[in-house]
Amino acid sequence: MNLPNKLTIARIILAPFFLVFLMIDNMYLRYLATFIFIVAALTDVYDGHLARKTGVITGFGKFMDPLADKILVSTAFISFVALGYVQTWMVLVMILREFFVTGFRSLAAYKGVVILPSYPAKWKTGCQMAVIIIILVYINAKSTLLPMGNDWSIFTTDWVFRIFDGMIFITMLLTVGTGIDYLVKNAFLLKGVLK
Repeated sequence: MNLPNKLTIARIILAPFFLVFLMIDNMYLRYLATFIFIVAALTDVYDGHLARKTGVITGFGKFMDPLADKILVSTAFISFVALGYVQTWMVLVMILREFFVTGFRSLAAYKGVVILPSYPAKWKTGCQMAVIIIILVYINAKSTLLPMGNDWSIFTTDWVFRIFDGMIFITMLLTVGTGIDYLVKNAFLLKGVLK
């Protein structure tokens, strides 16, 4: 169990703490949830870099690193649905894609084949995390500024949620697109796995 793999596992462990703290209507706990998400996202950048730099790339890391990303990102989007900031159907499409690809990669791994994340898939994860951080900043700003009693009408206008819908929709298209890319590039593996 090397350091990159420990960071990957830490990301999975942090996901439920992020969810619990974000769902509680408390400004300081939501700050903490945002901090946890940013730390977890940074471990995603650092563990892969560290594994390549130190030459400790393992089959466990190749499989678990993208799975940890999916757990963290799915947890964030589900919490946004529960809080009413994003539409359920778009998040559901993304989560179904994530777990379909995970299942496909698990079957391939069972057959002894490790499917590495593609560059478009890495961009997809980066886009998802960026959108999540933007929404978290909004939630924290709202939690901080509204209790002051000032007129912060920016937080209650419909166009804010239309912007969120637009960001999520673009992210959903990218997510689905990378899922199709996986299937096309690994169709021969899929045939072999299903035999």
